[in-house]
Amino acid sequence: MGNCKPMSTPLEAKTKTSSNDILLDDPSYFRGLVGALQYLTLTRPNLSYSVNYVSQFIHSLTIVHLKLVRRILRYVKGTIDIGLHFTSNTTLDLCAFSDADWVGCPTTRHSTTGYCTFLGGNLISWCAKKQHTISQSSTEAEYRVMANTAAKLTWMTFILKDLHIPLASPPILYCDNLNALHMTVNPVFHARSKHIELDDHFVHERVALGFHITQHISTNDQVADLFTKPMSKGRLSYFRTKLCLQPRHRLRESISTTQTHNSDPARQGDVGGSTR
Repeated sequence: MGNCKPMSTPLEAKTKTSSNDILLDDPSYFRGLVGALQYLTLTRPNLSYSVNYVSQFIHSLTIVHLKLVRRILRYVKGTIDIGLHFTSNTTLDLCAFSDADWVGCPTTRHSTTGYCTFLGGNLISWCAKKQHTISQSSTEAEYRVMANTAAKLTWMTFILKDLHIPLASPPILYCDNLNALHMTVNPVFHARSKHIELDDHFVHERVALGFHITQHISTNDQVADLFTKPMSKGRLSYFRTKLCLQPRHRLRESISTTQTHNSDPARQGDVGGSTR
């Protein structure tokens, strides 16, 4: 797909798949592509949701699913020079963003959750996955991902302590759900939150002891939203900058240049044409 037309987004804003499509004759080809893309998410957090989305169809692959993967590859082609940017000119404050797309999966009705953590201005950890059980309210879905993010922040705090890196202030956890935020300081259970007592005790204890701080953030600025649902072109470009994804200088040649070198017999032994 070296000559394919690039796409501006890895998935359509409203992705729909059909379960009555033609099955693939060779599913190993699809699985190989998805497996390779999983490695790419280690440095491309903007691909986390789309790659994890297509990964759930591994056991029943159709032509529609293959088209979804090819769209992701076309997006990668158009953003081949984008990568994570780290800077030393930043603070060592720890913060995280958590978000959930309630009943986001159209087939299982499970919620999709995502979070990302920053050390100063550098993105150091992120996650996009479906919840194991069905949440009966958006508050429940949001609070579950807050508990997972709080546990991640606790673990990172211990890691920094072992590295003798002190934190000037407690880590801040940003969430755009007001009900979930209110429960971190006033654990009142009602019909929408009766199934999350365990998560509530954990997060409420961390906040009460002063180990974590929870703050509200506008949905428009919720960076973790990128890990829970497909984005439009404008939103994806906005969040990509927030996640420290920038064009970078590359020593590796472009796809087209590499193809030209490989097809030219006169350049087969030329060290300058190497792509290492």
